[in-house]
Amino acid sequence: MSALVYFSSASGNTARFVDACRLDELGIRTLRLPLLPNEPELQVDEPYVLLTPTYGGGTIRKAVPIQVKRFLNDERNRSHIIGVIASGNTNFGEAYGIAGDIIAAKCHVPLLYRFELMGTQEDAATVREGLRTFFDERTQREQR
Repeated sequence: MSALVYFSSASGNTARFVDACRLDELGIRTLRLPLLPNEPELQVDEPYVLLTPTYGGGTIRKAVPIQVKRFLNDERNRSHIIGVIASGNTNFGEAYGIAGDIIAAKCHVPLLYRFELMGTQEDAATVREGLRTFFDERTQREQR
């Protein structure tokens, strides 16, 4: 199985981007992290790529959303991450999409892609094809 786990704030920008990728057509499940603390926590027991926005307005210590930190603080969830994708704002300068770099370094997984804000149709197509290839290659390696 292949999955994309993502966090989207109340603005829904990340959720709209994920919808535009049409990953379900490729057999890639999409799982949204809960927005509010009173919502049931998400548990993932399969390999997944994490897609996260970057917060903090350029302040690196605030870049990873609290909901994403909470999810990754669960060892079971963290043990299945195999890649990360980040959105960001180029106005953040060097901190553009830095949440992806932070998570990739801490979890020892590759940063697969970075896109600005809601992304473009081209970004969605690139992520769609990139995830298909990434998961296919991973499956082929496991079958050897």
